[in-house]
Amino acid sequence: MPLITYWKKAVLENYVTFSGRSNRPEFWWFILAVILVNLALSPIPIISNIWGIGMLLPQFAASFRRLHDTGRSGWWLLLWLVPIIGWIILIVWHASSGDGGPNKYGSPSGAPAAPSGSPLPPPPPPPV
Repeated sequence: MPLITYWKKAVLENYVTFSGRSNRPEFWWFILAVILVNLALSPIPIISNIWGIGMLLPQFAASFRRLHDTGRSGWWLLLWLVPIIGWIILIVWHASSGDGGPNKYGSPSGAPAAPSGSPLPPPPPPPV
């Protein structure tokens, strides 16, 4: 099920990873999972609040990675502070398709990493 898969990827593997990229399905399935759990926990306010606080950093990190996928800096997330217009712009950017190939934030999510310019040096010889 993609909902659980993408939630695990965003939370367990990339809890506070603000670098890299996140494709559209990964981002939106994660957001849907957070919203559904929030709704399920809403009758129990204390648990719902703990869940909400615990999900703040993963939501910011996922938004940063999603903006990186579209070629934008994570600092654009500050548009959220501009009521209505900022929200609309961010939703459109989050919903738009990402750059097809590598950009300054890395390779697309799920793509193999680009080879580096210089290979790693060979390991030192064993001690005699």
